[in-house]
Amino acid sequence: MINKKSRTDVREKKHRKIRNRFSGTPERPRLSVYRSNDHMYAQIIDDTKGHTLAAASTNEKEAKAALKHTNDTEAAAYVGKLIGQRAVDKGIKEVVFDRGGFVYHGKVQALADAAREAGLIF
Repeated sequence: MINKKSRTDVREKKHRKIRNRFSGTPERPRLSVYRSNDHMYAQIIDDTKGHTLAAASTNEKEAKAALKHTNDTEAAAYVGKLIGQRAVDKGIKEVVFDRGGFVYHGKVQALADAAREAGLIF
C-alpha cells in the first residue's frame, strides 16, 4: 500500500526549508506570497522586528471591484503591481522573494513579474 502525503503537507515542508535559508531584514525585507483556492495574498515583512511593512490581496474591496475573478493569473498580477507600488511608496526597493513553498509558475510567477515591473528588485 502506498501512502501519499497531501499537497498541503508537502508545500508546508518546502516552505519551512525555504524559511530556514533566509529571512527579511530592515534593509531587505521578505516578500511573502500565499495562494489559496479563492485569493492571492502578498506581504512585505521585516523578520527582525516581526512587522508587516506592506500588504496586498485580492480580498480587498478595491481589488474585488477591479477584477472579474480573484483566483487567476490576472488577479495575481494585480496583487503584484499593488504590493510593488505600496513598497516603493514606503521606500522599499529590494526584497527577498518567499514563494511560500508554491511552485514558481503561473500565479506566483505572475505576481513576481508584476512586482518587478512596479519597481521591486529581487
